[in-house]
Amino acid sequence: MSESFFKDTAKIPFEGADSNNPLAFRHYDATQMVLGKSMAEHLRFAVCYWHSFNSPGADIFGAGTYDRPWLTEKSLLQARTKMSGAFEFMEKLGVPYFCFHDRDVAPEGDTLKESNENLDQMIGMMEEEMARTGIKLLWGTADLFNHPRFAAGAATNPDPQVFAYAAAQVKHVLEITHRLGGANYVLWGGREGYDSLLHTDLKRETAQLGRFMQLVVEHKHKIGFTGTILIEPKPHEPTKHQYDYDVAAVYAFLQKFDLQDEIKLNVEANHATLAGHSFQHEIATATANGLLGSIDINRGDPQNGWDTDQFANSVEEATLILLEILKAGGLGNGGFNFDAKIRRQSIARDDLFHAHIGSMDVAAQGLLNAARIIEDGHLQELLDARYAGWQGDLGEQMLAGDLSLQQISDLVHSQNLNPEPVSGRQEMLENLLNRYIY
Repeated sequence: MSESFFKDTAKIPFEGADSNNPLAFRHYDATQMVLGKSMAEHLRFAVCYWHSFNSPGADIFGAGTYDRPWLTEKSLLQARTKMSGAFEFMEKLGVPYFCFHDRDVAPEGDTLKESNENLDQMIGMMEEEMARTGIKLLWGTADLFNHPRFAAGAATNPDPQVFAYAAAQVKHVLEITHRLGGANYVLWGGREGYDSLLHTDLKRETAQLGRFMQLVVEHKHKIGFTGTILIEPKPHEPTKHQYDYDVAAVYAFLQKFDLQDEIKLNVEANHATLAGHSFQHEIATATANGLLGSIDINRGDPQNGWDTDQFANSVEEATLILLEILKAGGLGNGGFNFDAKIRRQSIARDDLFHAHIGSMDVAAQGLLNAARIIEDGHLQELLDARYAGWQGDLGEQMLAGDLSLQQISDLVHSQNLNPEPVSGRQEMLENLLNRYIY
């Protein structure tokens, strides 16, 4: 490893809830057993390469503010410096995984062949750093949104040559993800949508996107990649409307192209907000349809209508999503990726540690709270009681298709059914939830 970039920060320890050390975990104890698995196994934290090491701290009104010496030029030398700093950070933070886009890791060349050669050189160093630190790849993905060629989308572009270029780019990154032992591969359609229907053929673009996904799945099986292919829903921004609007929209898309058994979802908190949903809703919708694959844990700002990608800080939200995840049996190949960036004024090098430590502690608290809720069982008992009638003869016969609409109507009249409303007890349940959180 080259000269230390984070030399003033030691490896982050776990010191417990009474600690006043801002560079220590208060709740995340990687080895603590929760419902039969360690915290590390449940949460499978991953640092994202792009926001943490590629972002200069710029916004649409101002230049970058972060101290990132490797961003002064786009060269392989600078890329190596960046990778050294990234693995130093991840090793000191103690995370088991990381994620990357191809263009995060290596500079783009004048041709795809040159870009791939640059990436291949960097992957050799990445393999060495992974072997040295034991940090694994949660998922890889291709940047199909930054370059001007993708202004009108990648798979959904009106130019078939752009589709072909994007397909070739994904092929290479999928093969690299396989080579690195990645647990997943993410397809993030950053610009797969439209800004105006005046120049958009919705039917054609949807068909293009479906075929693109099928091609990726076909190649996955061809090369023997055993990880999970993931789609990340997002409603808009930068486009007015994106085809992967939310979990429900992606589920319908996957069914249309017979991909529901091949692709799962990488669900992001801030994207749920932009779609007008809660994070819990999107997680619950994914688990209800057997599609939950992985998590981008972050948050938006309720006073901003765009993707601010801030670090998660709500124990209540973490409790709610982890309750859904635990009830569904966990994340499998997935994990909690910090698709979040520190604020533009957070320019000290250790601010990157503070941000990750805080969100890891929040997720750990959410995990412990959710585990207590499951172990106590009271919330589940109340939920089961609300739907208990469906376990009786009438409920089972109607759902099984044993009764026609006429038969159901005859039964209502013959038995003079006149059901009375029953309280949903929402406020009582919210009070019960707060007992586990506060």
